[in-house]
Amino acid sequence: MWVETSLLSTLVAVSARGVCFVSLTPARAEADLAEWVERRRPRGEADGALLRRTAERLREVADGSRQVFELPLDLRGTEFQRSVWAELLRIPFGETRTYGDLARRLGKPGASRAVGGANGANPVPWIVPCHRVVAIDSLGGFTSGLENKVRLLAHEGVAGVLACRRS
Repeated sequence: MWVETSLLSTLVAVSARGVCFVSLTPARAEADLAEWVERRRPRGEADGALLRRTAERLREVADGSRQVFELPLDLRGTEFQRSVWAELLRIPFGETRTYGDLARRLGKPGASRAVGGANGANPVPWIVPCHRVVAIDSLGGFTSGLENKVRLLAHEGVAGVLACRRS
């Protein structure tokens, strides 16, 4: 389901268990969803009520009336990826962490690149806020594009985000 908000156009998919896919890049969203379905085979039938609630929450976060999505998630990945995604959910709205910060919080101080890889594999960007993770000296990456990362961070009031450009 496409959800239009004041901030982003978002393609969302849900399973019987929760939100399982989000794309913030309209040009490739449907191809990404088809590839994701082929690889992941979502569980059960989509929950129409959850899809409507997800759309409502996306709009509320975009318009500033909510800061946390509070939605059930159906995330599949490796144990390490799931641990990174759980840590991402602990980063408060309007704050950032570095890849190294997350690696240290997970007890794996040398795993900054692996944290970046787990961020890149996050199937529900924005809802699981991988955009809040930055490199020490730059914005770092974002599978949904740096323009969207800047837009999300600016929306959250992260100071200096526009000055922190990838070189």
